[in-house]
Amino acid sequence: MRTPLLAVDGVLHLDGVSLEALASAADTPAYVYSASTISTRYRELTETLAAVPHHVHYACKANASLGILAALRALGAGVDVVSGGELYRAQQAGFAPAGIIFGGVGKSRRELEAAVAAQVNIITVESEAELREISAIASAQGTRARIGVRVNPEVAVDSVHAYIKTGQKGDKFGVPWDEAERVAHLAHTLPAVTLVAVGMHIGSQLTNLAPLADGLQRLESLVGRLRAAGVTTLEFLDIGGGLYVPYNDEPAADLAGYAAIVVPALQRIGLTLIVEPGRFLVAEAGVLLTRVLYRKRTGGRDVLVTDAGMSDLLRPSHYDAYHRILAVRPRANQATLDVVGPICESGDFLALDRAMEDVGAGELLVLCTTGAYGSCMASNYNSRTRACEVMVREGQWTVITERETYADLVRRETVTPQWRTQA
Repeated sequence: MRTPLLAVDGVLHLDGVSLEALASAADTPAYVYSASTISTRYRELTETLAAVPHHVHYACKANASLGILAALRALGAGVDVVSGGELYRAQQAGFAPAGIIFGGVGKSRRELEAAVAAQVNIITVESEAELREISAIASAQGTRARIGVRVNPEVAVDSVHAYIKTGQKGDKFGVPWDEAERVAHLAHTLPAVTLVAVGMHIGSQLTNLAPLADGLQRLESLVGRLRAAGVTTLEFLDIGGGLYVPYNDEPAADLAGYAAIVVPALQRIGLTLIVEPGRFLVAEAGVLLTRVLYRKRTGGRDVLVTDAGMSDLLRPSHYDAYHRILAVRPRANQATLDVVGPICESGDFLALDRAMEDVGAGELLVLCTTGAYGSCMASNYNSRTRACEVMVREGQWTVITERETYADLVRRETVTPQWRTQA
């Protein structure tokens, strides 16, 4: 756990900002992000890959807040989007078309039309049908679309959860390995598209880098066969993301081991590398700040009821994910506690049977490593307003996403529907 929290005068600070003072000013629950941590992770990755030409495209599904996107764009990152909404966000955050990759396994025609019209750098295709659709759309628009083919290398992947493995045989992602060469050749011959990339993304939270090496070996062989067959338009090799992020006391990502696999392969292949990190860049930058509403004892268990729940942070109930929980005012006394939210669901919990600091009603807690897959997976379940998002940097703070109001909850709804006859 490398979120840079520091106790000053008995209160946790993030990037020089008191979380206690921030809770008073911005209320809770609130997501708080460290700009310096995002910058540090970005620098670590670019230095790791400095030996080969490369582009870092932030996988914004991890956290698509405009404030986060703008911070990464300012550092020099591109962006990887997987929906029309994320494309719109990237454009609003100031990313140029050359800095945008549009991926995703199920792009609608409307989304593909928007991507072609925007002239994004690469549209990553995941099936022959999608490839043909893009060619038709680009022809109709009188333009050419730059496309990449995402290959499923069908390698055995070690990861912390089955839901985040994406490169094994039978996974929904990518062109199956036995079809990859044929689809890439088709991309080279269809009108109105240019094949500029091949790539893969085998999953998140990789605990073993051997599958990455296996997948790269397969991509290298594919590139060699395509070149031998006269394909001369390739510019990029895209290896996705997957770098490990520790949530407790696990070792950090093995960047040296990662470079030892990736750099020699790219030097042999001779294409520009694209990486698409998401969690690695932002997870450790974020904390979720919440207040204990009540403490009670039930069934022999001590329970903390907080004002943040599964509608704010879904990962504990959805993935059985662990997030370290700290008191904003640290103390030595420990207890075994359940930390639950206010949602009317038994599955609404942030931690169960957790050995942690012994706190009571009214006290503040922080859930660490929540910068990725936290706010972006939040919902309005139970008609709860979503939390605000705050950026901190060198003793200063700013709200980058305002807290929703009750009016926001019903803004798109009506109690006076306008009935229509069937068209």
